[in-house]
Amino acid sequence: MSWTVAINHWAMPALGVREAADLARRAGFEAIELNLDEDGEVSPRASDAAAHALRRAVESMGLRISGLATGLYWRYSPTSDDAATRRKALDIAKAQLSLAAALGAGAILVVPGQVGEPMGAPLVRYDVAYERAREFVAALAPDAERAGVDVAIENVWSKLLLSPLEMRHFVAGMASDRVGAYVDVGNVLLYGYPEHWIDILGPHVRRVHLKDFRRAIGTLAGFVDIGAGDVDWGAVGLALRRSGYDGPLTAEVFPTSGEQSDLAAYVTRVGQQVTRVVSRMERAAQAQRDE
Repeated sequence: MSWTVAINHWAMPALGVREAADLARRAGFEAIELNLDEDGEVSPRASDAAAHALRRAVESMGLRISGLATGLYWRYSPTSDDAATRRKALDIAKAQLSLAAALGAGAILVVPGQVGEPMGAPLVRYDVAYERAREFVAALAPDAERAGVDVAIENVWSKLLLSPLEMRHFVAGMASDRVGAYVDVGNVLLYGYPEHWIDILGPHVRRVHLKDFRRAIGTLAGFVDIGAGDVDWGAVGLALRRSGYDGPLTAEVFPTSGEQSDLAAYVTRVGQQVTRVVSRMERAAQAQRDE
């Protein structure tokens, strides 16, 4: 099984989409995941014509746009106690779907809310947050069907959807093939095992983020270079093979201020890390096939 290797634009924060795509291509990536923000070239204000132009530019380099993520759900939580904030989150998600369709991205990353998170968001009781998250995603499903774009719910440190069983129940309960899961193999390690999540979610996996984490640290400082943490990459590869997943594997990494001074070197290094772990994943999958 061969996967597409991609990198999120967050790895190149100082660069525009075209520059970032060119740097990703030179580092050996086959796709780039873009990010919706409130302003800029990838925002709700972007026209279809502008999105089509970005898509053509990226594809002319031999890459594709593998998804459309966003950090806006931390600012505008779909489970907020404030109704206006919840409406804003839904507006953002609908704009994200529309823009993803124009970009040919195929899927959007969605954080459907939070009970609380490490950056100090206001607490929302778990059952209230769950129901608001369910209503939020259910409201998106018809738009996703029309746009032909998947809504991929990511496992994040939001204290919501804490187990793969709960995530499976959540996405399957939407009764839409356009709603699935975005498995972040590094995020899971705080409270579980990514291979378990992949096996249990099975065909509901829509996208996969690659990053790594050391459990012994147990805080945001625990995120380390891909391949330098506690992810069992062979087990992840086997689980992805069993699930039938053949979509992009996207490095979601964030350079330090020092690394931003030489982004070409940084992205090249990330590309090398991804190549090594994907090779381990593929070898494990091949070894099982040969048994």
